Amino acid sequence: MDPTPASRYALDNLRTIPESGFEWYIIPLFAIVVYMYAVEIEQKNWNRVFAGLAFFGMDLFNETWNALILYFTDYAAFWTCAGQTGFLIFVGLNIEISLMFAMAGIGFTKMLPEDKNWKIDLTPIKIPIKIPNRWAFAVGNSVFCVFVEVLLNAAGALIWEYPFWNANIIGIVPIIIFGYLHFMVVSFWVYDMEQLKNKVIVVAAILIFDFIAIGLFAGVLGWI
Repeated sequence: MDPTPASRYALDNLRTIPESGFEWYIIPLFAIVVYMYAVEIEQKNWNRVFAGLAFFGMDLFNETWNALILYFTDYAAFWTCAGQTGFLIFVGLNIEISLMFAMAGIGFTKMLPEDKNWKIDLTPIKIPIKIPNRWAFAVGNSVFCVFVEVLLNAAGALIWEYPFWNANIIGIVPIIIFGYLHFMVVSFWVYDMEQLKNKVIVVAAILIFDFIAIGLFAGVLGWI
């Protein structure tokens, strides 16, 4: 199978400075990321700092295997970035998205109730169950993120080629589960850890794994 037009476009622009030149808006976006983490560190909100880093690390993991899909199929990744960008890191990840994910984990944890054991009671709407609030927010946030991706796909900025990973009844569920839900679950799990050293160990393990995989597949083998 030949690569799709979006795949060819991404490969042609992968990790190169765009013809339009360096985009200065990247600098203020990066400054916003630095500021957000600096505020949390200043206030010693380690739960939020490490949850944000875990969220970012999980995205790097996803972007790595997604790029490998293109390499092994020689057709398309599950998702491909299209259109203008300041810098295309992987076929499905540009610098703008990367900076967004660096901020998103902190933002999502700010929505969490303080009591991790509190359950959302659905009996008032005649559903006789109580949902743990972490799972409710993880699923709800994931659905919201996928809704945004559907809009990006409709705008032609994010390309989906496979029917099982697309804006249809069958394809939308894998995007929710494997595209975002595990980001939320791992991030909230790290957020709720009682021991700081455990947060450090988990986040370090995620990021070290990511950087080893990226170094191997991109730097040594040139697969992504």
